[in-house]
Amino acid sequence: MTVRNCAVLTPVLVFFVAFIASGCTQNPYLGGSAWQRPPNALAANPAEARISELQRRAQLVDDDNRQLHIQMAQTEQKAQVYKDEADLLRTQLAEVSQQLESTRIAREAAESQVKGFQASTQLRGNATLQANTDLAKQAARLNLGGIPVEKDRDVVRIVIPADQVFQPGTAQIHAQAAQVLDPVAAQVSTVFPRQRIGIESYTDNAQIYGGSVATSHQLTSAQALAVLDFLTRRSGLPGQQLFTVAQGSNNPRQSNDTPAGRVANRRIELVIYPDTF
Repeated sequence: MTVRNCAVLTPVLVFFVAFIASGCTQNPYLGGSAWQRPPNALAANPAEARISELQRRAQLVDDDNRQLHIQMAQTEQKAQVYKDEADLLRTQLAEVSQQLESTRIAREAAESQVKGFQASTQLRGNATLQANTDLAKQAARLNLGGIPVEKDRDVVRIVIPADQVFQPGTAQIHAQAAQVLDPVAAQVSTVFPRQRIGIESYTDNAQIYGGSVATSHQLTSAQALAVLDFLTRRSGLPGQQLFTVAQGSNNPRQSNDTPAGRVANRRIELVIYPDTF
């Protein structure tokens, strides 16, 4: 090829290369922007995919934990409601039990008073019973230390301070009561083995608070029954020899306006009748 021919071909080749380059940059199929990583390139990276999966699982665990805390809080609220309901039921049950106990004591008091009055009437009016006309002489044989023994018409009264037998305001016999009741029971069993004996319980006019009794009559009924139980079980006096009468705050011996008077009015009287059983 001659120099002239080369000179002619060189511009043509330059133009052709420029045309191709220009056409490639403006190819609609390639687009005008710079090259970017395909969207699925991230998935092609195992480490990034693993991190993404762990993050997704951690989020699920957080969601589960939040839901669990909510459920636990709801469960605790329900448990507290159930506990409150159970406490209320226990309180109501205790109140009902106390009411039943008070009713039982009142019923026993009424029955005891009826039996006591019936026995008293029978002792005074039944001609078949043998009267003991020498009751005062027999009473003189009693040796009860500081416990008063009184002649009251046709009966003899042994007056025992209730505070020496019971816990204050209750029908619970305390430990020292035996030191008082045992000698009395022994003397009565020896001197009056056949006489009918009434156990009369008295108290002061103080208000009754709490416990299993609500009124003074219920208290004195329970105390009289407790003494009867003591005398029959521990001291061996025959049950048919004894009966009880609850006097409540009736027939006070002294004024309830003073502490000494109230102490004197809280008493158990063993009333010995002239008739035998």
